[in-house]
Amino acid sequence: MDAAVIDLLGVLAYGELTAFERLATDAQLAPTVPDKVALGTMANVEFAHFQKLSKHLQDRGVDPFEAMAPFVDPLDSFHDSTQPADWYEGLIKAYVGDGMATDFYREVATYVKDDETRSLIQDVLADTGQASFAVAKVKEIIAEEPSVGGRLALWARRLVGEALIQAQQVAVERDALLELLVGSGDLAGITRLLKSITDKHTERMALLGLDA
Repeated sequence: MDAAVIDLLGVLAYGELTAFERLATDAQLAPTVPDKVALGTMANVEFAHFQKLSKHLQDRGVDPFEAMAPFVDPLDSFHDSTQPADWYEGLIKAYVGDGMATDFYREVATYVKDDETRSLIQDVLADTGQASFAVAKVKEIIAEEPSVGGRLALWARRLVGEALIQAQQVAVERDALLELLVGSGDLAGITRLLKSITDKHTERMALLGLDA
């Protein structure tokens, strides 16, 4: 297994682990018991994804903790700098931040040559129901309190900016993921990738009734 794929699986594994932690924390802030159950269920799915990625690495002789290690500081730094102030900011963070990351990694995964690895990545990046849940809950609060919409739109813009900084940090320290794209010979693919991520973010915000 080459370094680029190990990096990709490593960052995904740590991303799934932190997603599990954040969803479990958000469940404590949830206003109703059904909301707590919904987030708890999603958290369990994220942890199962983490276990699948870890096993895939182990089966190929790679220590999953070593694979995750380079991404602990940048991902933790991102989450530390974007602590949500309330339940709704937490939903926006999961919807916008995780959504952009998923779009990026899904595009990168198309360049993975091993069919089994590529299939696993697509599986762990599948929506767990988190997106539709976030959209429904955020639209509810905006309908009840329209003024909240402006605050959440500003929060989403900040998340995008912080996510880009975090992505640049990872690229500087671990350029294997970028080389996976560049090494494909499809330099125009990077431009398409950025446009695709931007377009999907705009669509995501539109579903909330907010400006990107």
